[in-house]
Amino acid sequence: MQIEETAIADVKILCPKKFGDDRGFFSEVWNARTLKDAGLDLDFVQDNHAYNAEAGVVRGLHYQLAPKAQGKLVRVLRGAVVDVAVDIRVGSPTFGQHVTVELSEENWRQLWVPAGFAHGYCTLKPDTEIVYKVTDYYSPEHDCGIFWNDPDLNINWSISAEKAILSEKDKILPLLKDQTRLFEFKETR
Repeated sequence: MQIEETAIADVKILCPKKFGDDRGFFSEVWNARTLKDAGLDLDFVQDNHAYNAEAGVVRGLHYQLAPKAQGKLVRVLRGAVVDVAVDIRVGSPTFGQHVTVELSEENWRQLWVPAGFAHGYCTLKPDTEIVYKVTDYYSPEHDCGIFWNDPDLNINWSISAEKAILSEKDKILPLLKDQTRLFEFKETR
């Protein structure tokens, strides 16, 4: 598996190899030993699978606070998304900055979104399915979010605000500057 760096050091793109023939393909999409050797010692506890009927579905920007903070390894099984990770660690040199990556069934890339980042995506095709592993269980009392189209974040979602399809919950999330429940940055290097 190839691991690519992004503009924010803690966010990684994982590129599993696909081995195919006329029967189909095989791909090892996650291997604890391989990732640990690359500095990602991850303990996943839950797999999530989301189906999105239409292009333009926006989910996010979501995160969970400590002690239930989640890291996510995100990939697309069918369709395509613009996937976004926003650094929300107060004191981080990249606070408020984001990484945007297209994930699709064609490019077979995955995005590692560590705890301390808000995560969201926008579907680029109808009938898109996304799966992601998480490092802690869902906890409603620790669940938080930031408004997807926060002008201070300046995220290119590849869709206009008028065409975005959002949940009622995501429509009323606060802006980053109004969010009081964030993470503290801790130097790891």
